Amino acid sequence: MTATADRGETGAAAEPGAEAGTDAGAEAEAVRFHELLKAFEGQPAATAAQGKDAVNEPMIRHWCEAMGDTNPAYTGLDPIAPPTMLQAWTMGGLSGHGDRSSAYDDLLALLDGAGCTSVVATDCEQEYLRPLRPGDAITFDALIESVSARKTTKLGTGHFVTTRMDVHANGELAGTHRFRILKYLPAARKPSKPAEPARPAKPAQPARRPRPVINRDNQGFWDGVREHRLLIQRCTACATLRFPWLPGCNACASPDWDTVEASGDGTVFSYVVMHHPAFPAFAPPYAVALVELAEGVRMVSNITGVPYDKVRIGLPVRLEFLRVDEELELPVFRGSEG
Repeated sequence: MTATADRGETGAAAEPGAEAGTDAGAEAEAVRFHELLKAFEGQPAATAAQGKDAVNEPMIRHWCEAMGDTNPAYTGLDPIAPPTMLQAWTMGGLSGHGDRSSAYDDLLALLDGAGCTSVVATDCEQEYLRPLRPGDAITFDALIESVSARKTTKLGTGHFVTTRMDVHANGELAGTHRFRILKYLPAARKPSKPAEPARPAKPAQPARRPRPVINRDNQGFWDGVREHRLLIQRCTACATLRFPWLPGCNACASPDWDTVEASGDGTVFSYVVMHHPAFPAFAPPYAVALVELAEGVRMVSNITGVPYDKVRIGLPVRLEFLRVDEELELPVFRGSEG
């Protein structure tokens, strides 16, 4: 596809009036190439493939911990798996799957050969037909559902490829997962502008931290910060505490809430040390931690009072408020090496 366009540009320069013919030729080549791609539609990518593990409670627990999902339906004597785990039970891990057909790989290889070597996932759709429970044996069938005509996006020019996977539990259809990617030829970068004559340097202005987004859902939190109070939302229907602030309870869906003030005590639940990239108003390296408050909720903040390389999981911390500039004050947590 790319080579044809290049030949057309050469012909247009050599022969008056050839530009229209070049455009028509490139379009015809695009149509021809799309017909090659469409031949893959309906071909299987996997048939009766088996999930590497049955649905199991450890994976459900890890998923819920990572997502912060405390729905009681996922625990107890008769738990179900979160519906959004549908694809997780079909994944092959680092070793991959040995029972998939070659059609999908052949399609991607054809796109690679046309210069569409870059890929980005664009969206997925899932439909849930029955809950999955621990012990369910997972099998799945996947096929190439559609390949779009050539599309031009800001990323580049290429084709959208959609696959559909039907997931079965103990032989019964449990859900459908559609996944769409864009395989594309990256857009050429615009040539840089000629350098402008040097201008007198302006006095350097101190970099400011990004401003938090304050809206009607979290206004109360920032009002509390201004009063040096760390406020946690509490559902008045089921008493569940939640952070960050949300318009409704993720446990019972009630829209009614009040607040409780955090004691300020907490521990480091997890953390990262930022080295790169450098960001204005931040001087790397520095620690960013997920702090578990004494009340049980968690929040992301900076750790002060100890060097970045002394931050550890389980480190006790205490709330304080950091004046960043004349307009902004933030809740942070001070640790102690002792």
